[in-house]
Amino acid sequence: MTAATLFTPTFPPQFNELSTNADFDNHSLETDRHSMEYDEVNDELNDAMDVAADSEHAGVDYGSAEQLADEQALTETAIFRKLQKKLRRQVSWAIRDFNMIEDGDVVMVCVSGGKDSYTLLDILLLLKRIAPINFDIVAVNLDQKQPGYPEDILPAYLNEQGIAHYILEKDTYSIVKSVVPEGKTYCSACSRLRRGSLYGFAKQIGATKIALGHHRDDMLTTFFLNLFHGGALKSMPPKLLSDDKQNMLIRPLAYVEEKDIIEYARLKAFPIIPCNLCGSQTNLQRAIINDMLREWDNAHPQRLASIFKAMQNVAPSQLADRELFDFEHLSLDRDNDERLFEGDNIQAGQTDSLAEIGLPVSPRTQTFNPKFASDKPYSTETDKAAQNERKAQKIPTINPVI
Repeated sequence: MTAATLFTPTFPPQFNELSTNADFDNHSLETDRHSMEYDEVNDELNDAMDVAADSEHAGVDYGSAEQLADEQALTETAIFRKLQKKLRRQVSWAIRDFNMIEDGDVVMVCVSGGKDSYTLLDILLLLKRIAPINFDIVAVNLDQKQPGYPEDILPAYLNEQGIAHYILEKDTYSIVKSVVPEGKTYCSACSRLRRGSLYGFAKQIGATKIALGHHRDDMLTTFFLNLFHGGALKSMPPKLLSDDKQNMLIRPLAYVEEKDIIEYARLKAFPIIPCNLCGSQTNLQRAIINDMLREWDNAHPQRLASIFKAMQNVAPSQLADRELFDFEHLSLDRDNDERLFEGDNIQAGQTDSLAEIGLPVSPRTQTFNPKFASDKPYSTETDKAAQNERKAQKIPTINPVI
């Protein structure tokens, strides 16, 4: 039985002052409210603040330690604003491209205490303030009763931020330890148990969307895990309807790179809670794939972007899935236009056998490139000699010395 504890916020919502005050009444929101194209609403305000920060930066005197500290703080503030704008845009694009959030939705954000879910919650709260549609956000955490789990950190943070939330308590740790053989990884069993509990609770409270904190690199890692170990071309989709059609999962961080999330979490100083259950295991295949992706990203910065683009540009007819593409019923549909072989000559051997099959013994040819067409027959020895003579008489070009 899952015990749910509801914490009612006692503090008003507190948002970072650098990302606030996009007044809908002062903007012309002529776009369709369901298009979610709200990523430009606050750009002018942020750009103006960037200019002001740069101007202040230019006037700093480097003569004292205090001024150096102020300069560092100012630089980090400017970096944070630009990074926040980048994440806001990428999340907005993902929501728009996959129609993740609609007017009137109640979005249940699953918060684990890690950098990804903190970032997801933070960006969605920012977008809720400036979005041209109305939707609600509720944070949900599942306390799985892992030994040493700091159960007070997350509720304290959510209460301090004034975020409506639930803390679910369920001892899945003991279940995972009992069903997974020694030496095997816990991730799969832990994920299934956690997902089942969250699915049921989302329906119980009337949440219409379940938002998960998986980012672009998680999707790529899952793709390669399935490719290398599962024999399947599949990954985490940005939007998924559960098998029983009772819940809709969304991954608004689908376009966001993990390195940006790491930096954002550092600048925001989120109270990160490590996963001691999964993190205590070594040689996880997912960790090995992650290391591979990091090496690729360092050596070839555009490679991961290209792979992720490929996941959005699938050509079923160029693969080998017989259920995805109907190879069995492919058939010719030729017309009467004859296309002659483009070349110099066709040598037909065993003409009697060709005639028996009913194939032509003297197929015609046409010139490969009209630019080199000639009325003369095919390359005689005289023509070759003349070409060699012309090559020998070629006057070399001499570059004058200045």
